Amino acid sequence: MNEQGSAARLKPKSTLRRLAAQWEVQSMILPGMIFILLFSYIPMRGILIAFKEYDIFQGVSGSPWVGLRQFRLFFNSPDFAMVMKNTAVIALLKLIFIFPAPIALALMLNEVKQAAFKRLVQTLTYLPHFISWVIVSGLVFSILSVDSGSLNLLLVKLGAVDRPVNWLSIPEYFYSILISAGVWKEIGFSSIVYLAAIVGVNPHLYEAAAIDGAGRLKQIAAVTVPTIAPVIIIFFILHIGNLLSAGFEDILAITNGGKNTILREVSEVLDTYVYNVGVNQQRYSFATAAGLFKSVVNVLLLWGANTLARRVGGSSLW
Repeated sequence: MNEQGSAARLKPKSTLRRLAAQWEVQSMILPGMIFILLFSYIPMRGILIAFKEYDIFQGVSGSPWVGLRQFRLFFNSPDFAMVMKNTAVIALLKLIFIFPAPIALALMLNEVKQAAFKRLVQTLTYLPHFISWVIVSGLVFSILSVDSGSLNLLLVKLGAVDRPVNWLSIPEYFYSILISAGVWKEIGFSSIVYLAAIVGVNPHLYEAAAIDGAGRLKQIAAVTVPTIAPVIIIFFILHIGNLLSAGFEDILAITNGGKNTILREVSEVLDTYVYNVGVNQQRYSFATAAGLFKSVVNVLLLWGANTLARRVGGSSLW
């Protein structure tokens, strides 16, 4: 009897029993699961529009099937090469400049010894995250204005330019403006996660490195960065998974809702293209096909980045 009782106690619980035993914790997850179900999975029925010639009066079920016709139209569109080039360029620029910026800020803030100054810098840097892109674009317009922009006034006073420059009408400057605004807006908020990871680094590792003669820079390179590498890799994988989501709100706001046609050749990315074609031109099936193409490529990139990270670094999402 005792052996049978011990075996019964050691027998693993079923999934339902484990969930029932954790009902307090599971109930906290339930609202998030319901939100994802309502706003992510149920709307996926609309993907069928990409394979139909959607008519708003006939509805999704009543519209005729056209197979892959919408995808062929998208791939053969005269805008396809331009949109893909802009998407790739902006995505890579964000990966090179915006992704590592919070890591660098977190490493620098970790070296600050004055707690009050550290809190002040943190507050000033993560507050822009809560400002909408509409307001940010207004600040950009104000700074870069031809007549009264602070940048033009400064450059004219310093004699760097003979006359004010219309920065927002020169395509060559668009990428710099977009990336600079993105770094300013997101660097502080994203650094919070990396700061939390740095706090968890074992202090004895720094002491051992100092005994070996390592200075602060060497300690950062040999202790801090390798220790928080799993966190960096996870965020890198997520960033790669959204690589083709090169931007929507930021680009739409800085280009004045897409009305700045001068910048279209460098600013039209997949997300803005889907918006312009689907909403403005009401080509719903075509826009859905373009959006589905972006989602499929993002999933493939996520899978590839996760596989590579698991094989190379040993850290991955799954």
